[in-house]
Amino acid sequence: MNSLFRPLSSLALAVAAMAVSSAAHAQAAKPAPAAPAPAAAAAPIDADKQKQIDRILAVFHPENGVLQAVQQQGVKAYQQSAIVLQTNQVPQDRKEKTLKEIEGDVQKYIDTTMPVAVASAKKFVEPTSAPILAQNFTTEELRQLATMLESPLKQKFEKVAVQLQDAVGQKVSADIGPQVNKNAQAMTEAVGGKLRVAATLK
Repeated sequence: MNSLFRPLSSLALAVAAMAVSSAAHAQAAKPAPAAPAPAAAAAPIDADKQKQIDRILAVFHPENGVLQAVQQQGVKAYQQSAIVLQTNQVPQDRKEKTLKEIEGDVQKYIDTTMPVAVASAKKFVEPTSAPILAQNFTTEELRQLATMLESPLKQKFEKVAVQLQDAVGQKVSADIGPQVNKNAQAMTEAVGGKLRVAATLK
């Protein structure tokens, strides 16, 4: 799991803990909000428009963003763990053993969480996306959009675009990665120290 801009470990955890504490205080102080009014029913979508929307949703997957976010939680946990072990100068053999165990925990999280997330995403994609597409595009625009998204040339370019991003990212990481990580670690330690001091002061 190599990345140029790695997430902050102790800083992220400290900020998260303080945010949870603050949120709990705020929740306790505020009265429970009133139940939201029921949403108005979406207007019926005519058959031709729905056909074009179905074509679009067959090749474009708006659920990918939330699924990636769910999976990224496991990636971040692994990356933060690696930084914590490195920052605390844990011996290499113990570091590798611990990371191997954490890798199992991350895989367990992915194996148990992703099926639930995928099922939920499939449930909401069409009823959520179709009204938005129908409201913002005419039938002809949807037809053109579907044709564009189905284009083999577009799909080919998207695959090459990933290679372009990876190639540039690898070069930049090799060029300035160590300096960026050194600066990020210095910032993490400085800010983390201030947060620990602030948290201990009464």
